[in-house]
Amino acid sequence: MSSTSQASQRINALLDENSFVEIGAMVTARNTDFGLKQTETPSDGVVTGYGVIDGNLVYVYSQDASVLGGSVGEMHAKKIARLYDLAVKMGAPVIGLIDSTGMRLQEATDALNAFGNIYAQEIAASGVVPQITAVFGNCGGGLALVPALSDFTFMESSKAKMFVNSPNALKGNYEEKCDTSAAAFQSSKTGVVDVVADEATIYAEIRNLVSMLPSNNEDTDVFDDCSDELNRTLENFDGAVADPALSLVILSDNGTFFETKRNFAREMVTGFIRLNGVTVGAIANRTAVFDESGKEVAKFDAVLTADGCEKAADFVKFCDAFNIPIVTFTNVKGFEATTCSERRIAKKAASLVAAFAEATVPKVNVITSKAFGSAYVVMNSKADINICWPDSEIGTLEADMAAKILGDGKASDEVAKITDEYAKLQNSATSAARRGYVDEIIEPADTRKYVIGAFEMLFTKKEEHPAKKHGTI
Repeated sequence: MSSTSQASQRINALLDENSFVEIGAMVTARNTDFGLKQTETPSDGVVTGYGVIDGNLVYVYSQDASVLGGSVGEMHAKKIARLYDLAVKMGAPVIGLIDSTGMRLQEATDALNAFGNIYAQEIAASGVVPQITAVFGNCGGGLALVPALSDFTFMESSKAKMFVNSPNALKGNYEEKCDTSAAAFQSSKTGVVDVVADEATIYAEIRNLVSMLPSNNEDTDVFDDCSDELNRTLENFDGAVADPALSLVILSDNGTFFETKRNFAREMVTGFIRLNGVTVGAIANRTAVFDESGKEVAKFDAVLTADGCEKAADFVKFCDAFNIPIVTFTNVKGFEATTCSERRIAKKAASLVAAFAEATVPKVNVITSKAFGSAYVVMNSKADINICWPDSEIGTLEADMAAKILGDGKASDEVAKITDEYAKLQNSATSAARRGYVDEIIEPADTRKYVIGAFEMLFTKKEEHPAKKHGTI
């Protein structure tokens, strides 16, 4: 494969300089039907090999659209499968760079079998090594399952197309009306895409992500030297917590934060931070989005949505599979109440509560404002350590609503008195702490040092569940 091909250029742009070693460069297509015998298929349309990112071993494949459109056939898939075999044996991430017309029609059932082999490799590697996919060109039909099966997906903002069915094949739709294959749709509606950016930014983002993740599910050597002050006071932290995209930057070592699924279910924020040099998975409810000048540009209710629960559950499962501790920042007063939400919310909330319950990694929960009803229970309420801020409200429902029920038929002044009493006796941080549901009440400015201290205490945590093949939730 020529070192000047776009597929090779992408690999070289991603990896440390001069670190890439190609595997299978001499492989070509075996099929001779429909004129393939007369067609040159160098490397069968995919460059495969290994290299390093910041000194960390990674395996990479990059599809070459100049060779039969980068289509996937027998030998193309065989090269990718070979890469997965090595990655699992060596315990290193797999990164796929996608630019393909999809299945190679000339190879028919061989191509179908090829797709099955790739799916099988991804599924077998799931939870063993991190899998990252970046879509730079076309990724259609069965190929769209490849990023969906991976752990993290990046999509180029202008040229990338990802779809199972093309926009024009959807009844009542066409591309100009709603481009369901575009990055904007795929990142905000499907829950598959983590980052949308230009090509150069994608390389930088992947490198940043790889540096924060363990190489495999048994890798415990993922500590980074912490040059940040462990007991650093977080000035005005309570003012930023409405937008976790800001508050998690403030909390983390030296402002390190990699947000996942950035445009999907924005009322729930997920991503990786560092605390005392350790990568931690962070999950937080969001009620506002602030721009660079601090102006509020979007607002959300403090409720759990079906998409938000799905996003968080997937993130919890990844963290648990790779032994990454989890911290949650809870501010939730209930579930989204719409007809559309009602179709899915129970199932998705069940998935989230199950994900938290099954996770055996250290878990810390910080209640920052409201924690009401079953929605609070779902948001990691059974963490190893529960911390809350002094003004937090924890209970079945807000005090004024409870008072209307308890004081039904009574005068307004009596209802107001019941409201005050209920807020003090049932909904306060103090009342929750007296019942043992909260371990510590802390000032917002002290959040960093208390969360770091909790994780240091939980470092040697061991937890086992009853033996079973797997859960069904």
